[in-house]
Amino acid sequence: MSELPLAQRTALVTGGGRGIGAATCHKLAAAGAVVMVNDRDDEACTAVASAINAAGGSAFAYAADITAHEAAEQLIDHCIGTMGSLDIIVNNAGYVWNSAMHNHSDEQWQAMLDMHATAPFRILRAYYPWLKQQVAKEEADGAARCRKIVNISSVSGTEGAATQIAYSAGKAAVVGMTRTLAKEWGRLNVTVNCVAFGHIDTRLTQTYEDQPPTIEVGGRDFKVGLAQPQVEAMVQTVPLRRVGTPQDAAGAIFLFCIPESDYISGQLLLCAGGLRG
Repeated sequence: MSELPLAQRTALVTGGGRGIGAATCHKLAAAGAVVMVNDRDDEACTAVASAINAAGGSAFAYAADITAHEAAEQLIDHCIGTMGSLDIIVNNAGYVWNSAMHNHSDEQWQAMLDMHATAPFRILRAYYPWLKQQVAKEEADGAARCRKIVNISSVSGTEGAATQIAYSAGKAAVVGMTRTLAKEWGRLNVTVNCVAFGHIDTRLTQTYEDQPPTIEVGGRDFKVGLAQPQVEAMVQTVPLRRVGTPQDAAGAIFLFCIPESDYISGQLLLCAGGLRG
């Protein structure tokens, strides 16, 4: 039997407790990776890790709010201390706080930037000291391996979206971060790529008929979802004529994690059913 494509690899997925993050954790684990499931919701990330372990994979749960100031260093230290290494980072965690620009508060603007741009930046910055030291050791031993960073953006970041100016700005920043870091970390044999999602069926985009549902983040409730007529109209603009699933999204992330993409870096992949904006 051939070895699984991600055997002997370790991975961190932020926002791994639900939706795209959970599907990605399961996908990476099924391919042989040891996965650290991070989410601010302890119950959610523990459930995902437990399900992976029950299915014969290997996963750990680590609950933390990655927007907290010291969270990035603590998260990276925990991953390396628990798994012994860190080969793949998927910066997936996020949520939406929507309103027209003239109704955006400074708090709202900063919250979206903190979540979607600053948190991934801090995580990758915290990762660098260990990465540099580890790569030096591997090069001395003639056993250097290719590591993977996959950042998550959105068509809201690549094309813009009404009522999402702060969210769109944060997701656009992710694209610039990706392309810059690909140039800086190429010498370390690290690929840095970005997946931008269209409409994927998660709790953030769930369909509703009457009143929009809410999710709780940091003690505050946020309206999420799309009205049924909005979804029906949107689907008609998608060449594949359907909403994407979390498994579709995880598949796109997976492409940048496997050895077949070892010479692909600095790229933006749209996972949007053919939608180009």
